[in-house]
Amino acid sequence: MTNPTESEGPDPVESGAGTGENEIPESVAVEVDFTEAATPAADGDPAGEIEKWKDVAARATADLDNFRKRMAREKFEAIQYANRGLLEQLLPVIDNFEMGLKAAESAEGTGSIILQGMGMVRKQLEDFLGDQGVEIVPSDGVAFDPNVHEALKQEPHAEVPEGHIIYTLRRGYRLKDRLLRAANVVVSSGPGTES
Repeated sequence: MTNPTESEGPDPVESGAGTGENEIPESVAVEVDFTEAATPAADGDPAGEIEKWKDVAARATADLDNFRKRMAREKFEAIQYANRGLLEQLLPVIDNFEMGLKAAESAEGTGSIILQGMGMVRKQLEDFLGDQGVEIVPSDGVAFDPNVHEALKQEPHAEVPEGHIIYTLRRGYRLKDRLLRAANVVVSSGPGTES
């Protein structure tokens, strides 16, 4: 029974000795790698080392400069387009106000005091949007542009050439150079046959 105990004792020692044997060549290999890496600097060409480090420093400086420029550009764009979400949520309110204004005009007539007051509010809204850099996307009578217009349907039209917009269903808006909302339009399919 002492044999099994003795055999259990040497196994951990052998496994430890095996690990130790594996560790020794790795540490020697690492030392050799460091020695080999350090040898050219010690043997070497100091001018080459200087040029190498100058190149590394120049690249790091260029990377830092590019990073600063990119961050400045991103900060400027973030400030410039900070109100985009608010303006996008305001557009349906403006659409509803426009529909109410048209309904008041048809019901009350153009001489109504209420209509005049609503017209002044409309002017204030347009001025506010203009101050924020919001522009209306031109649509009526212009050529259809899928980048800023959304065609809801096509209709034949005798006077409007094919591919041009007959009328706008919902205005589109642009914030500086970015589209907030595409204009919903009806596009002409050219002169149609009358039956």
